[in-house]
Amino acid sequence: MNYIKKAGVMILGVLMTAIMAGCGTVETEFSHDGRIPVVASFEATKEITEAIGGNKVEVLTVIPEGTEPHEFELKTGDIQKLQEARLFVYNGLGMEPWADQAIQAADNSKLKTVNLSSHITPIPLVDPEERKEHGAYDPHVWMGLSEAKAEALAVKNELQSVSPENREYFEHNYRQFAAETDALKKEYQQKFSHAPRRELVTGHAAFAYLCRDFGLTQVSVEDAFASGEPSAKRLVELADFCKAHHVKVVFTEELVSPAVSQTLAESAGASTESIDTLESSDDKSSYVERMRRNLEKILKAMQ
Repeated sequence: MNYIKKAGVMILGVLMTAIMAGCGTVETEFSHDGRIPVVASFEATKEITEAIGGNKVEVLTVIPEGTEPHEFELKTGDIQKLQEARLFVYNGLGMEPWADQAIQAADNSKLKTVNLSSHITPIPLVDPEERKEHGAYDPHVWMGLSEAKAEALAVKNELQSVSPENREYFEHNYRQFAAETDALKKEYQQKFSHAPRRELVTGHAAFAYLCRDFGLTQVSVEDAFASGEPSAKRLVELADFCKAHHVKVVFTEELVSPAVSQTLAESAGASTESIDTLESSDDKSSYVERMRRNLEKILKAMQ
């Protein structure tokens, strides 16, 4: 059963459970303190939304902390969040196969939605099986600075529609975010132009948009949806690639098991280093700060 069909069956089950339990008055998690209630699908969409919404929005996520978005299953409480929200911000391109039916199930006439991936130029997936299972395009759009800027513009436009009295506030925040992402992109395009290598080896293929920004080549242990494991033959090929290109670091991610990446690193005589896919929270750092740390780690590994 593919993800879209699975999501449809799952949501129907959620709604039937809610009706049988008589839970139409379950308390919401929104504070109702005057801020605009917004639901974001997961951490990265939340961070971009908060960068534009600032103190005018209260953003709750659907996918909980510590959960790999590709493996998430919707629950009754998630529908209830959408029933209270004015805006739903989600990534699209298969990251939230449950999104359309969740919106329908919420039946909230005041809810506006923004599919962030519809505002960028997507990168096609190559593997036929992955395309068949998940769709034609790589969903990790937030990992590109160019894409994040375009997504922030889409969020700004929707927030201005929801709250026109705060139009100038959202415009100011967007201009600041755009300036910061532009400056970061320009800075590291210059730095990467002098790097002796261009190969980025990662645990799963989440960095194609980042690589497009900086002219890098992504080679990954797992596919874009972090599914399956490479064969022994494929691991040998990856190890040979790392040796041939003098790869010093195989990057791992917090929400994806590092075991196979560690095996690859050992075979290739490389080390491992954690990299941030912005799929889990970091309350102390902004989107731009987290991406700067990523870029600095990648640059160091390519020296």
